[in-house]
Amino acid sequence: MFKKLRKFGLGHCDFQSMISNVSILLRLLLINIDKRNTKRFPLISFVVTILISVGYFYTYLISAVWYVFWGCQETGDKISALIVFSLGVASEISAFKLLFMYIYSDSIRNIVEGYLNLDAKTRTQSLESKLKIIKKRATMYWCLIISNGVMYAFKPLLLPGRHLMEDNFDLFGLDPILESPNYEIAFTSCALGIFYTCYLASSISAFLIVIAGYTESQLIVLSEEIKNLWDDAKEQINGNEDSTSYTEDETRRLNIIINDRLKNIIITHITNIDLMNEVKRVFSGSILVEFLLVITSLIAELLGGLENTYLEMPYALAQLTMDCITGQKLIDACDVFNRAIYDSKWENFDSKNAKMVLLMLQNSQKPLCLSAGGMTTLSFVCLMSILRMIYSGYTTLRSTINE
Repeated sequence: MFKKLRKFGLGHCDFQSMISNVSILLRLLLINIDKRNTKRFPLISFVVTILISVGYFYTYLISAVWYVFWGCQETGDKISALIVFSLGVASEISAFKLLFMYIYSDSIRNIVEGYLNLDAKTRTQSLESKLKIIKKRATMYWCLIISNGVMYAFKPLLLPGRHLMEDNFDLFGLDPILESPNYEIAFTSCALGIFYTCYLASSISAFLIVIAGYTESQLIVLSEEIKNLWDDAKEQINGNEDSTSYTEDETRRLNIIINDRLKNIIITHITNIDLMNEVKRVFSGSILVEFLLVITSLIAELLGGLENTYLEMPYALAQLTMDCITGQKLIDACDVFNRAIYDSKWENFDSKNAKMVLLMLQNSQKPLCLSAGGMTTLSFVCLMSILRMIYSGYTTLRSTINE
């Protein structure tokens, strides 16, 4: 048991272990991303999935819709209606992510298989050191979302008397909600819904971070290899001697060494391009829906008042921010790779190798990226644009409400 848990730590940062970690997390909710794992889902996975799904749909779909459109009409509490509306919209992020994972399950397993095959051919110590950064990023994000859910779920237990996560949120059919057994049913249902929302969102996003991060790491490692091509080839010819002039035979041997390594670099680069384009195709729709839900929920949370939604906002903001960070890091890695090609001392290569460098340069002109439905590229610019859009929407609606 402890041996398996240790594999989630930073001591195991190879890609195989990282995929295995994410696979274990997702199998709890009946999602299999790894073709190598042909075992049947354990009974506990079915029990957990059914319980949290029932809790989620009853609390954040059925009860939320009922309260926003009918329940709050009795009290006239518009602020509570906004808060419940924001909760319902934000929680839908996980439901849509799960839906897309099921729809594209075969494509996702093919993507994972492709990355595993690539990793088996290109695994190096340098790549693993880069992947350690990716695992830190995915782990920190997962812990942030889960801890946010834990704080939100346990907040009422720290207050005197009986409280729910949202005291003014009356669940459908449980009136009076603070009396037994209605209170216990409501609290359990809300807690199960929170687990569904946070666990799904964090685990599926962690998978995307790992996959995109692997290509990011590959590009950085390839960049270092390209920049050192000429010097490494010289070292193989001369040993530790530094020479500036070579015989015709030495020059031929140099270019043979460079040619072999260039072929491997081009194959690895093209494979990463193909795999990342497939990732972009599969997750593009999911990210678009997620962004629309995040924008709507954050505007509603701002309208509901930060003093009422301070534990809800980190959930939506963290997902928006991490998606954009993941996209930006991928773009930055492409830029590093592109500049490394120029710095490869290609002017010393023969015409055959120079043409191969030109081919790599052409392949790298269009940077790899993640997108939201093809409408916008995930980056820091995208993040700032969305935050401005959210604030503009909030100020417009706030002024309209005040009038």
